[in-house]
Amino acid sequence: MADSRHGKGGRAEGKRGGGEARGRRGSQERDRCDGPRGPKAPHGNGGRAAAHKGRARRDGGSAGSQRPGTRPAERAARRDAEPRGLYIEGRRAVAEALRAGFKHNRALIAEGQRDAGTAGLVAALEGIGTPIEYVSRDRLAELSSHGAHQGVMLEVGSFPYADISEVIASAGTGPALVVVLDHVTDAGNFGAIVRSAEVVGAAGVVIASKRAAEVTVATYKTSAGAVMHLPIARVPNLARALDQLKEAGFWVAGASEHAEGVCWDADLSGRVALVMGSEGEGISRLVQEKCDLLTKLPQRGATESLNVAQAATALCFEWARQSRSQLDARAGE
Repeated sequence: MADSRHGKGGRAEGKRGGGEARGRRGSQERDRCDGPRGPKAPHGNGGRAAAHKGRARRDGGSAGSQRPGTRPAERAARRDAEPRGLYIEGRRAVAEALRAGFKHNRALIAEGQRDAGTAGLVAALEGIGTPIEYVSRDRLAELSSHGAHQGVMLEVGSFPYADISEVIASAGTGPALVVVLDHVTDAGNFGAIVRSAEVVGAAGVVIASKRAAEVTVATYKTSAGAVMHLPIARVPNLARALDQLKEAGFWVAGASEHAEGVCWDADLSGRVALVMGSEGEGISRLVQEKCDLLTKLPQRGATESLNVAQAATALCFEWARQSRSQLDARAGE
């Protein structure tokens, strides 16, 4: 397919250069110089240039951008360090991933870095058999999402989303909280909600598989590593997921600024699936129909409302407050 596109580009160049006749003469001259041409060979100078650019891109950049004297081994090393998944970066984040036993593929360490913190991480990585590659700090900077790699990065590959059944299993049989996000799209809000849910001891978070924020490099940072400790289910149908949670004994509470009652007066104790709507539209009609109750935060100030992450945090802690006696009893068992 690539050769076919280059061929069309070559014919277009011939026409721009002075018509079909000139294109044929140029083609004949090239045939005499270059020898017989296969049926899929690029036509015209534009085709050869496009093919050359395509090869350059596959090799890691344009020919003009390569440094003089770059050795094949160095280019191969750069290709080996190309992104193959998501990266956790920074000593603290990497240490947290190791402490949590989070699945990962390899570690990238800055060449020549000898501080005690990095040495401890290297020893821990070697102890569990993690492949370690030493690369330049410039290379780490290229891979870094926010420039805070501290000379250490951990490749974790694609995030291991849970199934809704795993979230339900994590909830056990007693009081539990599951946070359901109805197409929350902002990565910062998503990470902050996951962090709050994990802090209060939620059983898991449920998100939509389309048109919603997902776990990315930024989420590891904004959630302060909470995504490594909490099952996150990614489902194609939120309404169906709520039905499954109801079948497992959950009471579905939706957060809406249009609700009549405030959370202080609502029963949010026990097994609760807390639904938070999207930043712009709130809870969708189909999801709202699955809610057993709607509630909102009490408000006395002039500001219109909190954002979804702040509201979710307040409601998560309201669930924890109302469920305190049950949670304490379970903890004492």
